[in-house]
Amino acid sequence: MGNQLFQEARRFVTMAKNADPANREDAVAKAKNALSSAYANSTIAEQRQLQEMQQELEQI
Repeated sequence: MGNQLFQEARRFVTMAKNADPANREDAVAKAKNALSSAYANSTIAEQRQLQEMQQELEQI
């Protein structure tokens, strides 16, 4: 089934990237929160992917 928190973080990051400008700030905040929650419970490989997602958010 995989890491549920990791999957949720990925979903929130995708939502933030696709959010319209009026809602983007809130969507990015939720995505960052999800990334933070997922990080502590992830494998090293997942943590690397989470770091990449974090970098994507910072570029929005």
